[in-house]
Amino acid sequence: DEMVVVAKEMSKAGFKQPLLIGGATTSKMHTAVKLSPNYFTLEHPVIHVLDASRSVTVVSSLLGENKEDFVTDIMEEYDEMREDYYAGLEDRYFLTFEQAKEQKFKIDFDAKSPAPAPNKVGITVVDYVELENVVPYIDWNPFFQTWELRGRYPNRGYPKIFDDEAVGNEARKLFDDAQAMLKEIIAEKSMHLKGVVGLFPANQSEDGEDVHIYSDEDSRAAGNPTATFCMLRQQAEKENEDPYLSQADFIAPAGYKDHLGMFAVSCFGCEALVEKYEAEHDDYSKIMSQALADRFVEAFAEYLHKVIRTEMWGYANNEELNEADLLKIKYDGIRPAPGYPSQPDHTEKTTMWNLIKAKELAGISLSDSLSMMPAASVSALVFAHPDSKYFAVGQVGKDQVESYAERKKFELPVAERWLSPILNYERD
Repeated sequence: DEMVVVAKEMSKAGFKQPLLIGGATTSKMHTAVKLSPNYFTLEHPVIHVLDASRSVTVVSSLLGENKEDFVTDIMEEYDEMREDYYAGLEDRYFLTFEQAKEQKFKIDFDAKSPAPAPNKVGITVVDYVELENVVPYIDWNPFFQTWELRGRYPNRGYPKIFDDEAVGNEARKLFDDAQAMLKEIIAEKSMHLKGVVGLFPANQSEDGEDVHIYSDEDSRAAGNPTATFCMLRQQAEKENEDPYLSQADFIAPAGYKDHLGMFAVSCFGCEALVEKYEAEHDDYSKIMSQALADRFVEAFAEYLHKVIRTEMWGYANNEELNEADLLKIKYDGIRPAPGYPSQPDHTEKTTMWNLIKAKELAGISLSDSLSMMPAASVSALVFAHPDSKYFAVGQVGKDQVESYAERKKFELPVAERWLSPILNYERD
């Protein structure tokens, strides 16, 4: 876990600055359990914030007269969360990795065949989509969450939030400002979209835990994979008869002609706008432009996934869903992102990047900690089978981590570092 390493190094180096943690793959629980013990003091606390825009109120509290009370409250909250977390671990039972594999999710691929072969196998660069094409696919709910605006039931979501007595007027003003900037960005073409899609022959590995990718049918027939996506399986005991899921379960084994899709997309141009607004000391417009870039790229991902289903792959060429249905995930298949709950290992991004040449063909790169750059970027695997589903791996045991490290050809400590947030044991 790179954030744990950073916190430890800051402590060793004698840093005195508060450490604010945020982003899509972070949580308050992770901050309390993994990060806080390595750096938190009354002088320099470790505080989870949902995103950069919300850090303003936190920093104001840290600079205010009541800093000590503010930090003490957070410290006490994190202490309680840690105690609850470790108490929960003591009460929770985990299957061995072998037991979990025996109770895997089993799709009858004879009864429900894999999706037909894509209309175009291989790599496709997508550089023809205009911003105005994706606007109908924007989900505005995360936009209001960025600005800490939440309506109360029954006015929680967009557009009902405008009717909320407490935040409705502010939400409407914010939305109007966003619409004005959105139109300006489109008119001036100050942002643009680009991405790359890969559709490849794929099959489960012999042990059913990974997914082999082949460049073409000849390679599949020869049993010569181009790459392998290593997957993780649920191990925490369930109170019912539900299977223990892995993304590998959604791909057919050898003998079937299955496929796996993937894509990486970005919204370019936001950095230049941010620099412009920073030079003008206009923090509001800076945050607004970043929030809109995030909305554009998420909408691009939604739009592109539809194009993959209905045209590039074409397994759902008769799909008739409106934008609202898409946001409710009423289509067949899923698009989980590497590093998120169903495959919480960010190193799997490197496999995808190598396969689809995301940096060379679309200009989307990975940092040393495997964050995508530009920041307004989305990547995902595309599973077509109608029985595929979203899930969270949850915590895993050392027996699975040892197997995973061996399959990835990682030293065990390296695998444990990347999987640190989901280990059910304390690593050395």
